[in-house]
Amino acid sequence: MELTPIQKQIITALIDLSRKKNEVIKGEDIAEIIGRSPGTVRNQMQSMKALELVEGVPGPKGGYKPTGNAYEAVSLDKLDEEAIVCIYRNGILIEGATVSDIDFTSLRHPILCRAAVKVLGDTHDIHTGDKIQVGPTPVNNLVIRGEVYGRDDTDNVVLCNINEIVSLPKKPIKEYMSKKILYVDANATLQKAALILTEQNIHGAPVKENEKVIGIVTFKDIGRALADGKIRSKVRDVMVKSTISIDGNRPLYEAIKVLDKYKVGLLIVTDGEEAIGIISKTDILNELAVY
Repeated sequence: MELTPIQKQIITALIDLSRKKNEVIKGEDIAEIIGRSPGTVRNQMQSMKALELVEGVPGPKGGYKPTGNAYEAVSLDKLDEEAIVCIYRNGILIEGATVSDIDFTSLRHPILCRAAVKVLGDTHDIHTGDKIQVGPTPVNNLVIRGEVYGRDDTDNVVLCNINEIVSLPKKPIKEYMSKKILYVDANATLQKAALILTEQNIHGAPVKENEKVIGIVTFKDIGRALADGKIRSKVRDVMVKSTISIDGNRPLYEAIKVLDKYKVGLLIVTDGEEAIGIISKTDILNELAVY
């Protein structure tokens, strides 16, 4: 079914509003989004009713609902439940928008990668030169970053030059962690702690006192203390006193989020109440380097 440009705009706006509000949509709301008069929308709705693309609901609280044919007409899947695929403009989340499709348009080009990103939501504030980030997607945790070179308002598509594509491994954290947990004594000297970390080729380790974990120490903590002239300090004096753990059955990307959120370099990996390993930023970087 071939629709006119304005019909595509109306249908796309109707589907987007229906997705957000889960109720019938008034023509005035559609008109505001697409920058047309309510009369123009009403006129177009008559022909789209005949094409069985929309259903009219009479009454003071009436309006329009998209049919299954409407989704097919603009190449969208109708979902009972959907995952939101976020889109960011210049580092700021576009509220209420979700990406429905990413079409890579220049895969065979030797030096250029482009994509057409179909959006459900308002794209009118996206302009040429803006930095765009899409994702992560729900299944493959795909993130793309690029720069806008154009926009197709008829199909609500943003055209991007892609600079970076990242897809994190799907296997759980416990598949990537260091299974041997090495503990450092809280009363050890910084030199002793550095020697232990170096010999074991690890970034950091939990700190124990009287068989209880009381913190985490890393090379960064030791280096900062030595740079400040605290040569005689003990591990307890320089360690990070809060320990942060994560379930080993969670996906790897969640470990990255936790590391970034708490600004730490090491997490204790657990299975229920039991510590089963540790994972560091270095472990994750080593894994990603394979891809």
